[in-house]
Amino acid sequence: MSFLELNINLFLFRMINDLGKQYPHLNPAMIFIAEYMVFFLALGVIVIWFTRNKKSRMMVVCATITFVFAEIIGKIAGEFHSNNQPFAELTNVNKLIEKAVDNSFPSDHTILFFSFCVSFWMFKRGWWFLWIILAFLIGISRIWVGVHYPTDVLAGAIISIISGSIVYLVVPKLSLTQKLLGGYEKCEQWVLSPLTKSKGKRSKDY
Repeated sequence: MSFLELNINLFLFRMINDLGKQYPHLNPAMIFIAEYMVFFLALGVIVIWFTRNKKSRMMVVCATITFVFAEIIGKIAGEFHSNNQPFAELTNVNKLIEKAVDNSFPSDHTILFFSFCVSFWMFKRGWWFLWIILAFLIGISRIWVGVHYPTDVLAGAIISIISGSIVYLVVPKLSLTQKLLGGYEKCEQWVLSPLTKSKGKRSKDY
């Protein structure tokens, strides 16, 4: 990283992280987004999956593959460049959550959210751009609470967007993907059919 890039990175970090000192009433919201929004993402994925819509399920499959693919690339990138969290390297950081000191490049949280959110938007478009906004909020929140530099977040976002684009263009067209998803749906139908019949029988009894 050049001296100019380093200065820009530090400037942007200070600008965002210092907002927590200027607007402390926003800190609880940023802590919640940075720490706990991952549970809402998991819940959202489960709900989307069990709508039992084939396109939505393909979307979840592609998002999951994107995350795995992006995470592997992220780990490889981390071998070529590394830096600890800002709170471990800088003074006067507005650290709002606990985090072990390790290589923070690239941001795993950013990779996770951009992998799923970008994939969702690619499949659905329209109002699903709100997922993209959520991914950006996650990235900003991780800087706000002091655990990532802007370059950590930017690298995670770029890796996920590129990975998501490749997966979106390739995976849905593979016959293997279609067969595996179709096989799962047949198994699911076989498991759920007795429950459906039992429910229908009880309804007729009433």
